[in-house]
Amino acid sequence: MRDGIEDKTAETARPKLTYPFEHAPQTGEAVDVAPGVKWLRMPLGGPLGSINVWAIREGDGWAIVDTGLSGVETRDGWRAAFAGPLEGKPVTRVFVTHMHPDHIGMAGWLTRKFDCQLWITRLEFVTCRSLALDTGREAPAVAIRFYKAAGWDEDALDQYKAKFGGFGRGIHVLPDSFHRLNDGDRIRIGDHEWEVVVGSGHSPEHASLYCRDLKLMISGDQVLPKISSNVSLFPTEPEADPLTDWLTSLAHIKDRVPDDVLVLPAHNEPFRGLHARLDHLIGGHERGLSRLAEALAEPKRVTDVFSVLFRRRIDENLLGLATGESLAHLNCLRGRGLATRERDAQGVDWYRATA
Repeated sequence: MRDGIEDKTAETARPKLTYPFEHAPQTGEAVDVAPGVKWLRMPLGGPLGSINVWAIREGDGWAIVDTGLSGVETRDGWRAAFAGPLEGKPVTRVFVTHMHPDHIGMAGWLTRKFDCQLWITRLEFVTCRSLALDTGREAPAVAIRFYKAAGWDEDALDQYKAKFGGFGRGIHVLPDSFHRLNDGDRIRIGDHEWEVVVGSGHSPEHASLYCRDLKLMISGDQVLPKISSNVSLFPTEPEADPLTDWLTSLAHIKDRVPDDVLVLPAHNEPFRGLHARLDHLIGGHERGLSRLAEALAEPKRVTDVFSVLFRRRIDENLLGLATGESLAHLNCLRGRGLATRERDAQGVDWYRATA
């Protein structure tokens, strides 16, 4: 849903990626990235500013990959795109990499407008529908206990209660059915075959699309060139280990997708240098885990480890994100047998490195 908080890996040298396109498209414009493949952008609020979406020519229409956040600005952006670079041609089907609102937000609008089908992995579809049902609900007691255990004070808990239930507000009503994507599927889209490469950690069953003929990989949020994807633990599955899932997924991508692809990410610009970027992301998180293990020589709460993992000050706007990412790192250490957790009489968890 959001990019991760930049961590102390920024202090290390970044890989020298190359960016072949001098200019990014404005809303309503498109850049040709390969024969029959167009790069478009839809507006987002916040620091990211926009999301990249992709149009693949398919017969007398376009297959769309990712859709933007639901809202008037995005709808107007799509209308401008159809009136301009998409030449008024219909959408044949909608592919969504994963269920975060900036990716799936307009899928319902597009599929209804063009009477076409949504293609997505099963876990992303059902998870999205489940979270959308929370819209307007009060925060559940289990979530309050989860964040209290992380060291949140009463003010932070009150703010969480006030903001809870907003996930579905960025999503147009979802289609009532979908076509399931599976890892390893080979799908003909237009003139070329694309392979589904599934990863997890950032989301449950994220689908990237790799085209061997065109040497392209639509990476969604699984691989981004300038920011690290948010990998967080949430109250719905408090014993999960999403960071291990994510690191495993990155290694899996390196094994399956060659380094000569042009990567088409959801944020920032298309780039070359996939394997170097994967190595940097994996190495950065491994260094963070090592720092964290050293810091746990003395018991610490989740909120006590922010300075170990993040360079920037964590304010109330970043508290939830920082907590989720810190818990993901702590659960990864626990899974490796490098840390233990103990809850005190006040319901707060304390983490300590194993001897």
